[in-house]
Amino acid sequence: MVSLLELSTELGSHLVSVGGRALTSRRISGVHVSELEDPTPYLEGGELLLTTGMPLGSTPAATEAYVARLRTKGVPALGIGLGPWLTQVPAYVSHACEGANIDLLTVPDGVPFQNVSRAFWGLSARSDQADLMGSLGTQTALARAAMRPDAISAVVRGLAQALGGWAAYLPTDSGAETYWPAAAESWIPLLRADTLRFLRLGPHSAATFELNGQPVVEYPIATSDRIHGFLAMGPGRALTAADRQVIVTVCTLLAIKAKQREVASNATGTLAASVAKLLLHGQPEAARMLSEDLGLQDLPSRVRLLGLRMQPGDDVALLARAAPSLRREAELPELDSTLTSCLLRHEEAGAVYLVLPATPARRTSDAFPTPLADAPGELVGALSEPVSLSEVAATVPAVRQALRHAPAGSLVSTGGGHDAQAHKWVDTLAAHPRADLVGTVTEYLRHRGNWENASRSLGVHRNSVRHRIGVVQSLLGVNLDDPDVFAPLWLALRGHGTQGDTHRGPDPQEHHAAHPDVSTRRR
Repeated sequence: MVSLLELSTELGSHLVSVGGRALTSRRISGVHVSELEDPTPYLEGGELLLTTGMPLGSTPAATEAYVARLRTKGVPALGIGLGPWLTQVPAYVSHACEGANIDLLTVPDGVPFQNVSRAFWGLSARSDQADLMGSLGTQTALARAAMRPDAISAVVRGLAQALGGWAAYLPTDSGAETYWPAAAESWIPLLRADTLRFLRLGPHSAATFELNGQPVVEYPIATSDRIHGFLAMGPGRALTAADRQVIVTVCTLLAIKAKQREVASNATGTLAASVAKLLLHGQPEAARMLSEDLGLQDLPSRVRLLGLRMQPGDDVALLARAAPSLRREAELPELDSTLTSCLLRHEEAGAVYLVLPATPARRTSDAFPTPLADAPGELVGALSEPVSLSEVAATVPAVRQALRHAPAGSLVSTGGGHDAQAHKWVDTLAAHPRADLVGTVTEYLRHRGNWENASRSLGVHRNSVRHRIGVVQSLLGVNLDDPDVFAPLWLALRGHGTQGDTHRGPDPQEHHAAHPDVSTRRR
């Protein structure tokens, strides 16, 4: 934009300040000519208004009312063309403009108002060209900064310096914020809260809002499929068209860098998933060697295995974000949003397994993404006790079993060991008041589910065995033919120290199951 001082300097004696007052460097948006008593309906604000003086009136009161209307509209300068109507500017006009903080100028008699307009648009064209050249230079410098190892910090610093204010980049993943200058750190908590609100509302092109009374402009950094972060800035002045072009350039550069990191992260994630798969299948040494060869972080000596039940089409990243919101059992440690940065994850048989350090690392910043306020209703999680890398594979069945039986929306433990649940099952069977369920299940599992052999060993009819096994499966809520059930249950039964009590009285309900052909009708 052109300043009033630049325009007066360009026109020389054709546009001068009344009384020789020094002109301010305030900028004007255009030049408008009007002889209306109230020209404000046709003004936008910011213009230099030119008039012959006809609408000023012949009294101080009329002039003050006219000037007050201009001030309310935001007109910064008034130019009076001397000639047939006024040969000089009355003192009360000068006083009214001075009181309204409106610069007062005169155009000498015989000088067309068109000269003022033509000079303004000439200066405006030169200013736009200079802004364009400056913008191109800034954009070139930013593009070079984007090629540096510290690309994001260099681009953010360059943008803040170009706008004469501060700038900050807030990623939506668990990465740290980047800001410049250092004093902008105080803005980060407030920015994060507002940005999270915008993120939940959905995609947007740009947003302008106030923080502590100061205007903030924010742009999403997005590619075709997702939002990677947000660029926020507090410019030290009103943004020009050239400034906005620089901002668009920075957004493009940050989006390119985000996409590059995403591609690299996907490749790293695929390789890390291979390490997790080796751990889950009992190959800790191979997993450790592969991790070292790939340059991944050193594997911790003790870990916890987190399982999350998946539905077709589920996004693993969203499941990880939702996991901290699950209702957890009292003895379980709290999960946080750092789960989203866990690379040791493997999807298998309707669940995703994450290998987490037994002792979570201390977070250095409260970065995005925050946990979802409410976990999806069907989400279920199971977390193991700390185990060594060599014990991860043996923990998988217990985690899988816990996932199957945990209530929706909860995070449950595996009971301190993969066979703890099996011992609970044995205690439940032993406490049953009727038929010998412990002995029946023992013989049933010993004979690998063969009804004839189990009934022969127990000395009861095979239909009695069928009935008892049905009671067991209903009582425990499990399928005894499931390997993840019968394997730990068999070991627990062996530790129970019984081979079954075949002398316990039969369940009265078994009479009809064992002898379906016998009529009980009284003769």
